[in-house]
Amino acid sequence: DVQLQASGGGLVQAGGSLRLSCAASTFTFDHYTIAWFRQAPGKEREGVACIRCGDNSEYYADSVKGRFTVSSDNAKATVYLQMNSLKPEDTAVYYCAAAESIFLPTPRLLFKIPTMTRWFDYWGQGTQVTVSS
Repeated sequence: DVQLQASGGGLVQAGGSLRLSCAASTFTFDHYTIAWFRQAPGKEREGVACIRCGDNSEYYADSVKGRFTVSSDNAKATVYLQMNSLKPEDTAVYYCAAAESIFLPTPRLLFKIPTMTRWFDYWGQGTQVTVSS
């Protein structure tokens, strides 16, 4: 099994930055796609970004493209989500999730699937990000 530990959330003003971390416990870290999801109150959980996604090294939802950057430190088995130019609508609980890369569709399709969360087997506990206006 893979265990994920997400951290780094907090309260920040609009326009500010935060960096989330997702530490994984697995010896085959580079075989997994790691995705970041978020869930705002009363809304469905949505995909935000992923790394090692199909033929793409990185992929982003349109809502965060150009503001968020996902990266991976394989030596530390940790994935980061650098979030810049934060907006109040980015307020949500952020989760990291993992799935073996070979079982996933291309990210262009994956991010359009309403049941995207079902493709991921392992989940971190979530970290709250609050952006004040």
